[in-house]
Amino acid sequence: MDEKGQSRISRRYDYLDALRGLALISMILYHGVWDLVYIGNVDWKWFRSDAAFIWQQSICWTFVLLSGFCWMFGRRRLKRGLIVLGAGLLTSLVTWSFTYNERVTFGILTFLGTAMLVMIPLEKVLGKIPAKAGCVLGFALFLITRGINDEYLGFGPAEIIRLPHGWYQKGLFMTFFGFTDEAFYSADYFSVFPWIFLFVTGYFLYRIARDRNLLDKIADVVPRLPFSALGRHSLLIYLLHQPVMYLVLVLLGVIKTPG
Repeated sequence: MDEKGQSRISRRYDYLDALRGLALISMILYHGVWDLVYIGNVDWKWFRSDAAFIWQQSICWTFVLLSGFCWMFGRRRLKRGLIVLGAGLLTSLVTWSFTYNERVTFGILTFLGTAMLVMIPLEKVLGKIPAKAGCVLGFALFLITRGINDEYLGFGPAEIIRLPHGWYQKGLFMTFFGFTDEAFYSADYFSVFPWIFLFVTGYFLYRIARDRNLLDKIADVVPRLPFSALGRHSLLIYLLHQPVMYLVLVLLGVIKTPG
């Protein structure tokens, strides 16, 4: 890659990282409230409302779409995928060891790392699909499979096909893919399906933007944005924000430690 091409990628990452930084701030605020409600036993009924669910989903969608969008950047895709997957496994290990009641199994980092690795061979097939058609198809499949954890395919609460209950009694292996065992619990759960389709949608959105030269056009008019530094260190911030926030709430006396 020539110097000019590298400069363009740096400029693109600046405003994309700013979006990721904003999502990080929203996530930290959401998790702070989650700690207050579910660990600190603060009675805030709004947090169990549809509005709070939309807030939570906006964070999830942003991270998954951006990860799919940015997957094509850089050449060390295998290394990046393994690092993120390893961070997800570390998160699971720590939460299972120290906060079992709030344990994380198959969380967002485990999913993103898996998606990054799966995309390496999958891109050979996806690369042959027209970007617009792939984007529409990917997003449609995401919407249709949104209810897969609840044993159906459909649109939102509208059930079209009921899936066999036996598929959901196969333990962690099938739970990983989205066929959630009824005994499974995780404070943060992102199965391969439906979320891989949203990740793929982000990949096709990148191709559309690239083909129309939108990335460079945006970089030419958008100034350097705040929060981009947060976005560039999103993995580290994600790993550290919950322990730091938990410690702060304990020191403030909002959360009582056992014993």
